[in-house]
Amino acid sequence: MTLPQAAPADSAAPTYPAAVLWDMDGTLVDTEPYWIQAEHELVAEHGGVWNDEFAHKLVGNALEVSAQLILDQSGIALTVPEVIDALLVRVIAQVRARVPWRPGARELLLELGELGVPNLLVTMSWRSLADMVVARLPEGAFQALVTGDEVSHGKPHPEPYLAAARLVGAHPADCVALEDSPAGVRSATAAGVPTIAIPHVVPVPDVEGAVHIDTLAGVSAADLTRIVAGVRSGR
Repeated sequence: MTLPQAAPADSAAPTYPAAVLWDMDGTLVDTEPYWIQAEHELVAEHGGVWNDEFAHKLVGNALEVSAQLILDQSGIALTVPEVIDALLVRVIAQVRARVPWRPGARELLLELGELGVPNLLVTMSWRSLADMVVARLPEGAFQALVTGDEVSHGKPHPEPYLAAARLVGAHPADCVALEDSPAGVRSATAAGVPTIAIPHVVPVPDVEGAVHIDTLAGVSAADLTRIVAGVRSGR
């Protein structure tokens, strides 16, 4: 495929990333509250103890890791696959009823698509949930998906972002990642992808290779390269 070409340095034309790599939960869609509600319901059903402090420790992690943490903290008698399946059923039902887009995310995604910049979804949610979210977007909004059930190592390991860059034949350093969680930011930066952190449910510490902004509302495709210019150049 032909990737968007960066404009010459002396040109006034905007430059765009080779690809934009999107986290889903908390970045594209405001589904973290759905996950937290599902955790509370599941643990309560099985007589365990859960609270938001525990729940916030799971944000952005691979589902297998989160499920094991739920078992360790709550004391409920289930297996990791049973926890994952039960959570997915609840969250998918919520998404089926309503997809809560994060401010500015859908608009930016569609603008990038119109410009021919590849968008890839890089999520630790499983394919069943990711497909449901993507189905609510115009066809072709995402060129490809990397989901938690299709990688050997989930976030914060770099594998998901390295896999996404390979899918479009792009160098990670030429892409931009959009993330909301500590695990996600560490995954993207470890893969060498300049990262924009948009903290939402949990704070994101300063990580080399990432820059923080408050919201994607009002952010345009042309802004992305400018926002990461400092971390891309190593300043």
